Amino acid sequence: MNAVTRRAVIATAAVSMALSLAACGQAGGDDSADKGSSTKIGLLLPENKTARYEALDKPQFEKAVKAACGDCEVVYNNAVSDVVKQKQQFDQLIADGVKVIALGSVDATKAAGWVTEAKAKGVKVIAYDRAVKGADAYVSHDNNKVGELQGQALLAALGGKAATANVVMINGDEKDPNAALFKAGAHAALDGKVGKVAYEASGEWDPKVAGEKMSAAISSLGKDKINAVYSANDGMAGGIITSLENAGIKNIPVGGQDAEVAGIQRIIAGTQTFTIYKSPLQLAPEAAKFAVNLLQGKELGAQGATDGVPSTLFPPVVVDKTNIQSTVVKDGIYKAADLCTSDLAAKCTELGVK
Repeated sequence: MNAVTRRAVIATAAVSMALSLAACGQAGGDDSADKGSSTKIGLLLPENKTARYEALDKPQFEKAVKAACGDCEVVYNNAVSDVVKQKQQFDQLIADGVKVIALGSVDATKAAGWVTEAKAKGVKVIAYDRAVKGADAYVSHDNNKVGELQGQALLAALGGKAATANVVMINGDEKDPNAALFKAGAHAALDGKVGKVAYEASGEWDPKVAGEKMSAAISSLGKDKINAVYSANDGMAGGIITSLENAGIKNIPVGGQDAEVAGIQRIIAGTQTFTIYKSPLQLAPEAAKFAVNLLQGKELGAQGATDGVPSTLFPPVVVDKTNIQSTVVKDGIYKAADLCTSDLAAKCTELGVK
């Protein structure tokens, strides 16, 4: 073999080796490179006692992510109100190379520490529905306004009786920062305009606990001394209304929140007065947009900021018997058939729900 031929063989071998190494790196390669290019988006929701998370938020988020990023996959878990479980779920997502997590926190104070840990590993966190300090983005509704609307709707239902009314307040879980905002907004609307808030407690977002607290209020005040009940959400309103009915208390205003099927059906039946509609058709797609944009390094697209966190806050809407058709049915959240069971058919017709 002459010198020229030898140099050609060596050069060819070098190129071949370089290509083989490159292919090896692409095929198996460095784990950190695989994790860096992850197309997985985490969605962690806080609990399943509130029906909307599983029935509305999760599917709407998944649908919106898929529409914006055909290659993206949503990895979902529900913490069932267990903060330890949620931390394990959060850590597992990071260990699996997920680079963006939408987090509906069980405990926002503890979650703030998780966000700090995630940032150190290059993971972005979207605070979903519940604010978390230090998050990269926040999507929710105007939660103080939610409470104000609840209080105002309760006042409207009381009418001329408001000034002397005894109101029972069953608030949300104190670990949820939104619960404090709902409570503050409701007090801003009610304080000085009702006789008094005669009994107040946390129902912990649990219908059973809320029902027990309502029974305690009845025992404390007497069944003839309760004129209206503020319930922070629809799930708890169900437990509260059962306790009221068991005590023989009827025809007093009871409000809720979340526009759950059961809550809307109670409004149709006349046992619940109103709910607050926070459309998942707004919330989940906005969070999905944030997640995909963060994953792809694009501009976030937030409408403003909340405590320094880029955020979008949507306006809530009161739903009562007058506007079921023009809100949750018109928006396609529910079909009339979902709401108008055989025992409610006549009332649906009367209310124009079709």
